[in-house]
Amino acid sequence: MAKAKFSYDKSLKELQSIIEEINSGEIGIDQLQVRVKKAKELLKACQDKLRATEKEIEKLVE
Repeated sequence: MAKAKFSYDKSLKELQSIIEEINSGEIGIDQLQVRVKKAKELLKACQDKLRATEKEIEKLVE
């Protein structure tokens, strides 16, 4: 199975959704653990994308 192409916008929206879920206080402890783990993965992927984009822009500007 091929890995889906990363989408920063889609990942950011999912991250925001997870934050809203957690802040609602209506999430069970088992689901909380799963959602926090997913949020951590999304955050890292978004940060990596931003760093890569920044480097690419710096190269183009030089």
